[in-house]
Amino acid sequence: MNQPYFIIHDENDTVGVAVKEIKAGETVEGWVMSNDATVTVTAKNDIKIGHKIAMVDIEVGSSVIKYNRPIGKVVAPIKKGEHVHTHNLKTARW
Repeated sequence: MNQPYFIIHDENDTVGVAVKEIKAGETVEGWVMSNDATVTVTAKNDIKIGHKIAMVDIEVGSSVIKYNRPIGKVVAPIKKGEHVHTHNLKTARW
């Protein structure tokens, strides 16, 4: 695999973190750290480095999982490949 576009920390995570700029419509590969797997997703939005991309559809009220831990609650429906950020996720920290 070439350098991944995103990294997923744990195989149970529902998001990956962009390590390269991702453009809407691009089909990009990511790396799952916990099991050394490669996954592919088509981006529905532009995603900046350091921002999250959804690996699955996530319903309102569900938790987003990163590091195999819930990091917040979904406040607007998220589709696989969409940008996950403050417009659709309320952090668990506050």
